[in-house]
Amino acid sequence: MQTETVQPGLFARLAEIGRGSARAGASPQMLYDRHGVLVVRVGDVVVKAHQADRDHGAPFLERVRLAGTLPDLVLGPLGRPLTVDGRTVTVSAYGEPVSPNLELPWEEGARLLAALHVRDVPADAPSWGRPARVARLVSKLGDGPAEDAVRRAFATLPAWIRGEGDEPGGREQRLIHGDWHLGQMVRMQDGRWRLIDIEDMGRGDPAWDLARPAALYSAGVLHPDEWERFLGAYREAGGPAVPAQGDPWAGLDVPARSLAIQIAATCVISAGKDDRPLDGPEQAMIDACVRISAAGDAA
Repeated sequence: MQTETVQPGLFARLAEIGRGSARAGASPQMLYDRHGVLVVRVGDVVVKAHQADRDHGAPFLERVRLAGTLPDLVLGPLGRPLTVDGRTVTVSAYGEPVSPNLELPWEEGARLLAALHVRDVPADAPSWGRPARVARLVSKLGDGPAEDAVRRAFATLPAWIRGEGDEPGGREQRLIHGDWHLGQMVRMQDGRWRLIDIEDMGRGDPAWDLARPAALYSAGVLHPDEWERFLGAYREAGGPAVPAQGDPWAGLDVPARSLAIQIAATCVISAGKDDRPLDGPEQAMIDACVRISAAGDAA
């Protein structure tokens, strides 16, 4: 019996939609059921109920249209979004996700991002906006030493990231994914990788697409060899977020620190919900927050 935590009965509704779009005879399979998102595979299609608290109005429709212009890079919805029991639902082709049991495709991810970042930015491309997720997660933290460490690190971030004031100019705006990690890639039947999950895609600073692996590397969670594979492939592909040679951190520092704090807040919240202690990589993210707050640099 398949059950879901997101919303009772939603799995059955998504499965029904999938059966109407997939090849005959496919059985529904739950792929993801976390953070208010439910994803169901039915044969060669995937049906996704998006987070209820995200804006899926006009900007999201613009992102759907934008994804449709980038079929070699992005796997977007097959049609317009649906509304099911008050939830935004999209149907996409199925792609094989990254397997943690195989060598991770750092180079492929880097090349995808570089290719996205050098595309012409359409005049009507939606703005990525500010990295609001880190502030939202920090606001949900309870009390405790780990929570305090995350909050102290958050206080060192520039004011515009904390939700105060406007983002400073100066960084060239490119097409960016907006929430990139290896889970945002799938391999299609043609053997090529595509980006998925377009809710944050738009015009922005490409350094934010490199922020998560940079944060994990800085915290000691991502092995230096994997970071070098990723960064080297991105540079070789002409990615504009960092210089082609030399120190990459001038543009990466603030995004990496922000993502380190965001990941740490997520770890603390997850551990609290599960009533368990932090594991090794999670504690490493808290330790990174301690180092961030010790270094200071609030602005």
